[in-house]
Amino acid sequence: MSQTESRKGKSAYFVPTISISLVLIVVGMLVFILLNARAISDHVKRNIGFAVIVKDNTNEVEIKRVQKILDTQPYVYTSKYVTKEQAAKSFKKEMGEDFERILGANPLLPSIEIKLNPAYANNDSLAMIEKGLARFDIIHEVYYQKSMIESINENIRRITILFLIVGAVLVLISFTLIRNMIHLAVYSQRLLIKTMQLVGATPFFICKPFVYGSMWRGFFGALIANLVLLGAIFFVQENVGNVINIMRQDVILFMVAFVILSGVVLSFFSAWFSVRRYLRRDLNDLYV
Repeated sequence: MSQTESRKGKSAYFVPTISISLVLIVVGMLVFILLNARAISDHVKRNIGFAVIVKDNTNEVEIKRVQKILDTQPYVYTSKYVTKEQAAKSFKKEMGEDFERILGANPLLPSIEIKLNPAYANNDSLAMIEKGLARFDIIHEVYYQKSMIESINENIRRITILFLIVGAVLVLISFTLIRNMIHLAVYSQRLLIKTMQLVGATPFFICKPFVYGSMWRGFFGALIANLVLLGAIFFVQENVGNVINIMRQDVILFMVAFVILSGVVLSFFSAWFSVRRYLRRDLNDLYV
């Protein structure tokens, strides 16, 4: 009999802890993604750029001089000088046609390909940049796809708003699930709570073991959740680290702290209000 009770006791502690950890994994993942949304957005915007088309027969030394000047500008993230020959080679690779053989010459012009810093990855900034580049005599034109850039920025805005709404709803649902799990754990002890009250125990004395036990479950659940989250983050970083860095120390520390705080604080209030609820109820109502 004692072994059966011992197994029930372990199950009553283990199951809520694992359940809380599973919910907190979802919460932590949402917090982590939201905090990294700016980094993801910046990564996308850094792939937005434009091409500075240079006039034909311009001296390469002059082109590289202009490139160095552009590299000092705040809107430039990276720059790359593309010769006529390199442009022709890329065109052949993409289109699969040798247009030089057909035309008898290479009509492409040399260019400087610019990738923008995220703050300048919009059409308004690009229009100002284009005006500023007009002072260089060697520049034939500045080429960028206005509609595509506007579409990218609009999609980023929509996705951000949508994710914030979905994230807020999921966090609310997750917190509700934790509250309900703790409420069920307290519900199984409702008769004991009432018995303690009937023999003269104070509300604080009755609440104390339930609240402390719930807080510890929340804490251990948060630790398990953080271990899973950190393992997942390290795994993802190993696979996409060359694309985007998600291992920001401040973000990880905030996520870990938020998960622990959520687990402990929510467990505290859920247990406190659940016990107080049964203390206020009539004994006969507890059998319903």
